[in-house]
Amino acid sequence: MTKTLRLSVAVLALTAGAAFAQQTTITIGMQLEPPMLDPTGGAAAAIDEIVYSNVFEGLTRFTADGSVIPGLASSWDISEDGTQYTFTLREGVSFHDGEAMTADDVVFSLDRARADESTNAQGALFANIVSAEAVDDTTVLVTLDGPDGAFLFDMAWGDAVIVDPASAEGNATNPIGAGPFQFENWAQGDSVTLIRNDAYWGEAPALTEATFRFISDPTAAFAAMMAGDVDAFPVFPAPENLAQFEADPRFNVIVGSTEGETILAMNNGAEPLSNPLVREAISHAINRQDIIDGAMFGYGTPIGTHFAPHNPDYLDLTGNSDFDPERARELLAEAGVENLTLRLMLPPPSYARRGGEIIASQLRDVGIETEITNLEWAQWLEQVFRGYDFDLTIVSHTEPADINIYARPEYYFQYDSAAFQGLMDELSVASDPAERTRINQAAQQMISDEYVNAYLFQLAKTGVANANIEGLWANSPTQATDLTGVRWTE
Repeated sequence: MTKTLRLSVAVLALTAGAAFAQQTTITIGMQLEPPMLDPTGGAAAAIDEIVYSNVFEGLTRFTADGSVIPGLASSWDISEDGTQYTFTLREGVSFHDGEAMTADDVVFSLDRARADESTNAQGALFANIVSAEAVDDTTVLVTLDGPDGAFLFDMAWGDAVIVDPASAEGNATNPIGAGPFQFENWAQGDSVTLIRNDAYWGEAPALTEATFRFISDPTAAFAAMMAGDVDAFPVFPAPENLAQFEADPRFNVIVGSTEGETILAMNNGAEPLSNPLVREAISHAINRQDIIDGAMFGYGTPIGTHFAPHNPDYLDLTGNSDFDPERARELLAEAGVENLTLRLMLPPPSYARRGGEIIASQLRDVGIETEITNLEWAQWLEQVFRGYDFDLTIVSHTEPADINIYARPEYYFQYDSAAFQGLMDELSVASDPAERTRINQAAQQMISDEYVNAYLFQLAKTGVANANIEGLWANSPTQATDLTGVRWTE
C-alpha cells in the first residue's frame, strides 16, 4: 500500500468514525398516539411517555429506580408539624417561550390543578393543599391541611408539572415547559418531534432531536425495528417477537417492571356488578396464568390486589381469587343470577384485546356471556372513564402507588367504601414507615376481600433498542420515556 493510499484510508476511517460518533438523533416507537400533549389535562399514559422530564418538569421528579429527587425545586424545608413545605426554586430557569420561571408560576400551576373547574386527571394529588404562596421569586410556601408523608412523591407525578400561565391553555397541542427538550412538531397520526432546549437550566442531554413514531400494529412495529426505521421501542407491543430480537446482535432486549396493575375493572355502580357475589364469581372464573401466557407470552406477574409486587408493602393475595370455576358457578347461583350477559369494553393495547378474548372464553365456561366492543383510547376515555357506560373493561393502571384511586367514589369503577376512604385518610397523615406499611396492607386486603375488580397481572416492561443505545429506563416507576440520559455509544 502506498503512503498516499494509507493516508487516504486513515482519513476516511477518521471521518466515518467522527460522523458516527456525532449521531444525536433518535426515533422512538410507541404503540399509542396520545389524545393531547398536556399532562395536566388528560389521563392517557401516552402523554407522559413523551413529555415527562423531557418537555415538562415538576418540583420533584422520579428517577429510574423510583426514588424522588429535586426537580425545579433545588431543596425544601418541612415544618415541624408536617403541614408546610418551603420550596427553594432553581435560579435561571426559563420556559421554552423564553419566559423566566418564578414562584408565581408554581403558585399558578398548583392553584390551576386544584381548582374546581380543573381537568387534571389526578385532582386528588392536590386536594390537601390549603394554599400556595410566592414568598419571593425563588421561594414557594405550600400549606397543607394536615401532614402528608406522600406529598413530595405526589409532586413528582406528570400531573403536577409546572406550566407557564401565558401558554398553559395551548399545551394540549403546543406544549411549552421548562425541560431539556422542547416541542417541535406533531404530525397527527404519525409522530411527535422534540428538539434539544439549548437554554436548559441543567445538564444538556446528548440527544439533539427525538421523534416519537406511532405504530399501532404489532407486526408493523416488528418490521420497523428490523428495518432500522425505529431505533428503540421502549414498550414493545409484540412480546412474541422478543426471542428473535434476543438472537440478533443488533438489538438489546430490555425487560423490567412497571407500575402497571392490569385489571379486569368492574362497574361497581351498576347491576349486577354492584353485587359482590357476582364480582367474586367473575374473579374465580379467571385463570391469570392463561392470560399472561396467551396475551403476554409469559411476561407478567400475577397479582391479587391493586399493588405492585416489587413494592416492599405488597401482599400476595392471589389465593383470595384463585382459579375455581366451580366456586364461580356456586356464587352466581347464590346471587340468583342466570343467563348473564356483560359488555366488555376493550381499549387498544394488545394486553387488553388479546386478554379480552381469553377472559370472554373463561367467563363463558361458568355461564357468563360477553359482548366485546373494541374502543380507541378517545372513545374509552369518554365512554368508560368519564361516562361509566360499561360493565367490564381491561386496563393497566400505570400510575405509581395509586391504590388511593379506590377512595374516589366518582372514579370509573365507582367503588364507594367509607372504610376504605378512612384508611386513605390515615395513610395521608402517616409518616412512620411501619404505620404506612400496615395501612397499605390493610387497604390491599380490603379491596381484595370485596372483589372490587378482578386483579390479573403486573405489566412487564418489554423493550427493544438498537444495541448502540444506552440510558433507556429498564423499569417504569412512572409512565415515561425519559431521554435525559439517553445517548448513542458509537
